[in-house]
Amino acid sequence: MFSLIISSSILNADYLNLEKEIKSLEDSLVDSIHIDIMDGRFVEHTTWGASIITSIREVTNLPLDVHLMIDSPERNIEEYVSSGADTIFIHPESTVYLRKLLKIIKKNKIRTGVALKLDTPINVLVHCLDLVDTVLLVTCDEGFGGQPFHPLSLKKISELKKVRESNNLSFSIEVDGGINMKSGKQCKDAGAERFVLGSLIFKEPTDRSGVVHRFRNNIDSDNQKVRGDKNE
Repeated sequence: MFSLIISSSILNADYLNLEKEIKSLEDSLVDSIHIDIMDGRFVEHTTWGASIITSIREVTNLPLDVHLMIDSPERNIEEYVSSGADTIFIHPESTVYLRKLLKIIKKNKIRTGVALKLDTPINVLVHCLDLVDTVLLVTCDEGFGGQPFHPLSLKKISELKKVRESNNLSFSIEVDGGINMKSGKQCKDAGAERFVLGSLIFKEPTDRSGVVHRFRNNIDSDNQKVRGDKNE
């Protein structure tokens, strides 16, 4: 049985007040912080490097989930395994050394993750799932926050769950992109256990703990009707 995990992306955070934002996330009772590292090549936009992970590590005890959206991560993987990350996600689309990188991450006692772009089929992961703790499915067009959830993702979640069960594997399934009350419940019903929330949290400056609480209750309740609102 997998635990329900809520991770907050900081892509929509106020970068000039990042420590304050991190403390706000701690108060909201999220389970981890999701850090997207973008290089402007693998995806269009650019964010931070390994040094920001080290800085965030100094101000919080929350687990740090680092999503490497970069070309050829083998060039600087050592920077990331020594940065303070608790989980590192690698894209198979970004490297031909996926198994090697996963072994390096695991050797450093960091949780291993693989992440798939929206249009990448799950069969590209079959050769490495024995090394993976979490599979992250990008559920929208990647690159910047606030993109809408794509329903194609639900089929991929279901397919991935079947692969896990048929091969007696133990990786968890995480979704990231356009996750709100409605899409979160749909993903949970399809088989996801871990949820990355971004704009859903950061558009609420005063009651982030309430957002997280309502999200947990919504996707945990099989009997609760999912209500649409202007934020969906």
